[in-house]
Amino acid sequence: MKKTTRWFRPVFAILFATLLLPGCNSLNPLCGSARPVPVIGTLSATTITFAQVQQGFLLGVNGKNFVSASVVVINGTTLSTTVLSNQQLQVTITSALITGPGTASVSVKTPSGNSGDLGCSSGGSSGTLNLTIT
Repeated sequence: MKKTTRWFRPVFAILFATLLLPGCNSLNPLCGSARPVPVIGTLSATTITFAQVQQGFLLGVNGKNFVSASVVVINGTTLSTTVLSNQQLQVTITSALITGPGTASVSVKTPSGNSGDLGCSSGGSSGTLNLTIT
């Protein structure tokens, strides 16, 4: 009878875990198309005037894990978003969105990729930052 080599069992265990454990994005090779959850870090401005909003204010959103499908959400409204890089997004804020002074909640949302059926987590929403309009 042939004896199993010592390296076979650890390699088999790793291969088993890699292919069969759902949601293990770092290990599961089938999660290649999974999109990361966006992380919002800073805004290009934390306070703007309502006059700037009326003129159409260009707001930069800085963070990480942005992809081409990431969008900025302000007060629950998804905005047309320009993705400058995986760390920077831009949107234009107008009086159609902000109707007067106050505080606006800013977040980033990335829709899930096409790997959700493989047990891979994908996409999601960032935390929020506040933008003050005076």
